[in-house]
Amino acid sequence: MYNILIAAGAAVVALLLLAFGFKLLAWWGALLIALAIFTGIYVVLVRITMKKVMSAIETASKDLHAQRFEKAIRVLKDALQYGKWQIYVEGQINSQIGSIYYIKRDFSNAFPYLEKSFFKHWASMAMLAICYMKRQKKDLMTKTFEKAVQWSPKEALLWNIYAYCLNDCGETTKAKEVLEKGLKKLPGDAQIKENLEALTEGKKMKMRSYGDMWFQFHLESIAAVQKHQMAAMGGRMQRRKTKR
Repeated sequence: MYNILIAAGAAVVALLLLAFGFKLLAWWGALLIALAIFTGIYVVLVRITMKKVMSAIETASKDLHAQRFEKAIRVLKDALQYGKWQIYVEGQINSQIGSIYYIKRDFSNAFPYLEKSFFKHWASMAMLAICYMKRQKKDLMTKTFEKAVQWSPKEALLWNIYAYCLNDCGETTKAKEVLEKGLKKLPGDAQIKENLEALTEGKKMKMRSYGDMWFQFHLESIAAVQKHQMAAMGGRMQRRKTKR
């Protein structure tokens, strides 16, 4: 990326001038100075780039909270230009854009961005895996989930979603194996343990305790989501009455 190329270019010029041009230092001394120049310039350029990226993400977040989804997407798309400057930036922004489209149920627009997601952004990776599942591409679904849990092994919801999708595809045995792996990474996790016991007993997995974090993946019907939201609103109203 540009930041690396600029820093490397400056370091090479310094090395050539110090060791072979002006012959001020031995090659190893010039090399040490060149490495220091590379590091210093690279760090400065990364900070400048990431400051711009974070500013765009913060602006997009404010728009999302205000339900201005299209504006948030436009801001993030504009920020894709910084992907040429810094490694992994493009993947992180694509993860954000794809997730917004997915949450809006605009799956056709979400898919190409999710395909270019940052591998450490577990939520967008899970959304991509679900897209593959809905497209009847189980192998790609499994491959994507495996990559996600490899880089985000401490996310309990991710392990549960992975197992839920496998079970939904008729792979209950594999779903239980996934939950067993999840328990090894997260010993004592109550939700993973409960769902493993449920599958062992031939029952359905329970995911609603994760609330909105679960429902954003759209693995339940719209009616189920609306029912959950109404119940949550009713609970909040009841608590307000109790306080009065």
